[in-house]
Amino acid sequence: MIWQTSRFRIDLSRPRVMGIVNVTPDSFSDGGLHESTRAALAHCEALVAQGADILDIGGESSRPGTAPVPLEQELARVLPVLREAVTLGVPVSVDTYKPEVMRRALDLGADIINDIWALRQAGAREAVVAHASCGVCLMHMHGEPQTMQRSPLDGDAVPQVLAFLREQTGALQALGVDAARIAWDPGIGFGKTVEQNFALLARQAELLVDGYPLLAGWSRKSSLGSVTGQPVNDRLEASVTAAVLAVERGARVVRVHDVRETVAALKVLAATISIAEQPMGTTA
Repeated sequence: MIWQTSRFRIDLSRPRVMGIVNVTPDSFSDGGLHESTRAALAHCEALVAQGADILDIGGESSRPGTAPVPLEQELARVLPVLREAVTLGVPVSVDTYKPEVMRRALDLGADIINDIWALRQAGAREAVVAHASCGVCLMHMHGEPQTMQRSPLDGDAVPQVLAFLREQTGALQALGVDAARIAWDPGIGFGKTVEQNFALLARQAELLVDGYPLLAGWSRKSSLGSVTGQPVNDRLEASVTAAVLAVERGARVVRVHDVRETVAALKVLAATISIAEQPMGTTA
């Protein structure tokens, strides 16, 4: 499986780790830690050194209840970091729903647009369609960040998420975007209950039937805190466990804060799978 992006054809025959770079003062876990351009660039370099396959740069927090960031402020946060990040030798994703940010980021060499609104904002599809080959990640979100957890999704989340992602993908393909450019994200924590989030993990195979690569974003999410009792910055073990379970169930990209630990855990999983796939009697 290949994910076509602006500069890279990402081979998803092995799972890829996407390192989170929040250039924000208010992200739910690491807000303010990498707010300056210099700090954000140092974080990018550190994540690549730790084994990140993809960097995901965002200039606006999507945590529940957060107010939107003005366009010029988001551009001022993201673009200086992006200019340098695209020189680090790995694909770079930009986490945004604003069409102008998408266009400016793609002009600077961004490889992927990662949109929590699945390109539903006016002009967003057109920004992606206008680019010859950029990758795009379509995410399911019920409601909007300001209110999504006040009135979460009703009923069985899995078929609703699948239907939504199919609908948005169909709309994008109708405008000429090749299927190889598209990945899906079920939107863990975005307008869903704890039970619905874990149903999306337990029944993740149901989201793979159309053949689109799945990106799983469990890192430090509140659902992990709900089942472990751990505060947001003590969820390392739970986050790594969720990432491994997602990959074991077919996710091809995991979006994480803790790159080094996730990379190591996935190496253990890969070694186990490799041995399990060998004919009996061939192991040392």
